[in-house]
Amino acid sequence: MNQNLISLTKQLMEITEEARLQYVNRTQLETYEVDFYGEVKPFADRALAILKEWEPLAREWVMENKPKYLYPIQIKNTYENLEMVSVIAWQKDTGPKKFNERVQSIEYVLEKLIEQTDE
Repeated sequence: MNQNLISLTKQLMEITEEARLQYVNRTQLETYEVDFYGEVKPFADRALAILKEWEPLAREWVMENKPKYLYPIQIKNTYENLEMVSVIAWQKDTGPKKFNERVQSIEYVLEKLIEQTDE
């Protein structure tokens, strides 16, 4: 189970980074036009598919292993935050402070999970 959890967690880290790059490099450009069905939906669907597989594994692992600084509620919040980030990364009206706070929260949980499963 740990290898699958680690693999899914790393995929979510990549998705988070893709969302960050989308937001920083493209969405903020004046000339950028979003293609919902060509960009947003496929990206959000891919993120959601991984999240649905990751969340029960991560929650179960956290409940069984009781790692330091990680709790089941953080797994739930990470699921919700990443689900949201995978869509709002394309919205011009998304504020940078809120977006970055969500991304940092996601990254913290994913990084801690990787660290703790390696031990």
